[in-house]
Amino acid sequence: MDNNNLVRFLLTFFLGPIGSFVINHTSLKPKGWRSRTLAYFFLTLLTFGVYGLVASILNLSFDPNKPKNVGYIKE
Repeated sequence: MDNNNLVRFLLTFFLGPIGSFVINHTSLKPKGWRSRTLAYFFLTLLTFGVYGLVASILNLSFDPNKPKNVGYIKE
């Protein structure tokens, strides 16, 4: 497991959209991708936290070679 994946998981799991914002503005941002900060906020609210939990856990398996990653969008 990539250490950055673990850090991204912890940031989004505990801080949600704030963690997503931090990821986008630090070296934790995966090359060619950006975290969907607004999606974390609104979808987490709409799904009563389920989206935030799922997206956070999927940070552990983030793979920049995949065409899609939950919680991220290609730049």
